Amino acid sequence: MRTVVLARLREETAVRSPLPPFTEETARLKVRLAEDAWNTRDPQKVALAYTEDSEWRNRDVFLRGRDEIVAFLTAKWQRELGYRLRKELWAFTGDRIAVRFAYEYHDADGRWFRAYGNENWEFDEHGLMRKRYASINDVPIAAASPRITV
Repeated sequence: MRTVVLARLREETAVRSPLPPFTEETARLKVRLAEDAWNTRDPQKVALAYTEDSEWRNRDVFLRGRDEIVAFLTAKWQRELGYRLRKELWAFTGDRIAVRFAYEYHDADGRWFRAYGNENWEFDEHGLMRKRYASINDVPIAAASPRITV
């Protein structure tokens, strides 16, 4: 039990480089690391980049904390099959980064979609994301037209 508690404490207080204040180079790296993590489709791994009490808005869903993030991402990737994501730095300053992105997925019936969106991120001093606000639009696409590769 003590080992589990200590391991969780280390995760919660982990430093996630690069740290703010961001430069263009470190902001681009932060975006790339986020893209790589999301493309694993591993909710537990992705959630470790966020503060324990991180606030999210994802479309019309409002979340708070890693447990809600893990539950949300688990359900998302059970619906959004073959998920592939690309993120691009849009702007940065101090402890904030703005990103635009596109991702593709298909549903259980084989229908393909491409989603476009923007995210606004805010980080704590340890490089963990404390706020994530995402606006996303989905567009149906032909099965033969996916173009995002991982």
